[in-house]
Amino acid sequence: MNHSDVIVVGAGPAGCMLAGELARAGRSVTVLEKHDAPSPLSRAFGVHARTLEVLDSRGLAEDLLSTGAHASGLKLWNGLSLDLGVLPSQFPYLLVTPQTNVDSRLEDYARASGVRILRGVTVTGLEQDADGVVVRGRAADGSAQEWTASYAAGTDGVHSIVRASIGLDFPGKELLRSIMLADVRLTDPPNGLINIGAGKDCFAFVAPFGDGWFRVIACDRTDTADVAASVDETRLRDVVRRAIGTDYGWTDVRWSSRFSCDERQVRSYRVGRVFLAGDAAHVHSPAGGQGMNTGIQDAMNLGWKLAAVLGGADQKILDTYHDERHPVGKLVLRSSGATIRMLLLRSVVAQKLRNIVSARVLRRQRAVGKIAGMFSGVGISYARTRGEHALVGTRAVRIPLNQGTVTDRLRAHDFLLIGESDCSAAGIARRTDGGPAVLVRPDGYIAWAGRSESEEWQQVLERWTGQPCSNVNECSRIRIDGPPASYA
Repeated sequence: MNHSDVIVVGAGPAGCMLAGELARAGRSVTVLEKHDAPSPLSRAFGVHARTLEVLDSRGLAEDLLSTGAHASGLKLWNGLSLDLGVLPSQFPYLLVTPQTNVDSRLEDYARASGVRILRGVTVTGLEQDADGVVVRGRAADGSAQEWTASYAAGTDGVHSIVRASIGLDFPGKELLRSIMLADVRLTDPPNGLINIGAGKDCFAFVAPFGDGWFRVIACDRTDTADVAASVDETRLRDVVRRAIGTDYGWTDVRWSSRFSCDERQVRSYRVGRVFLAGDAAHVHSPAGGQGMNTGIQDAMNLGWKLAAVLGGADQKILDTYHDERHPVGKLVLRSSGATIRMLLLRSVVAQKLRNIVSARVLRRQRAVGKIAGMFSGVGISYARTRGEHALVGTRAVRIPLNQGTVTDRLRAHDFLLIGESDCSAAGIARRTDGGPAVLVRPDGYIAWAGRSESEEWQQVLERWTGQPCSNVNECSRIRIDGPPASYA
């Protein structure tokens, strides 16, 4: 009972996403979580377009969309705004919903897929060798336990015991010491946009949940309170007024907390048989709301690759997890850090220059699209090798099909072969826009593009999965026409 294909340490959104993906592919997974019950607290509040696409490809988006507000843009400093409606996605907005709603659905997904989640387990250490991994800890009853697996993943947050056990440093620095969070009710609320403001030595974010409550994130650089200190409501309200110019008719507060903000990233997302994802691998400023989203997308990238190797694919595939996701984490650190620094400019001259440059940039539609794409994740692509089609490494979810959508079809099988509009092969999806045939990975990115009658896609599929096939009807990893499935 204590052996699994994979042990995941941490049952947050990244951990449950990863575990669910592995179990969905038929692998045995045990998740070890130190907390006895899911946390009722909700630090993250935004689900970006790319994450919604990922969740939709597993049948998880529709229900989640009803739990919050759809923010069509961000209202920035000096009257500027960033329009998310330009996003080339089915979800051209930010879903503002408490993280608890995401957590619960991903844990349900993991359990329904066959994952064993053990709560109240304190992991104390991890060892690995050429044959597998041993995780040691204390079970909920206090007894010492060992769990073994072929691979392990640390999704156990900024203070990751997994990261410490494999000897990885977490280089970086503290950015902000004490950021205040609160859920508040407003009698004179802003519009449906996320409102961001900055004053001298302070900034604030106000985001609507859609039910009369709003998430407030605020920071006063002069506030030296410990992260464990309670939030002074009067001070928090004052920071919002200074940063945005109003408190929006602030009335009730139902929850508040503090957190510190670091900028850190491990040098490697993989050490032997052990992987890191989410906050265990990277932490950054809250600007842009990318933390939870990046962790879920880490898990989506790693899950199918780890499942493929357990099914016989070449172990070199596992290196592509770091190769693809480490640059994304680095980009998030840089972009979110730059945003926070712009908010906290002290010099009046620097603030005026920021406002002038920002206004010029946001007047350019192409620039708006790039910025929105970066923060939402839909602009992220993975590197391709020399000679590969320009579409390789890009998202496939916007390809129009003769029946259904790409995310619908990814719910049933691992890879999806989409033929050209004039493709003669039976039983496969066809695109309707005149583009080339593509082979879509389980995470929704294009693995190959070309002519469907060639054998190239079969070679690419075998390289990723280790499973040869001579034609589409013999490929168990290819999605053939049929009703879309979901985890339920």
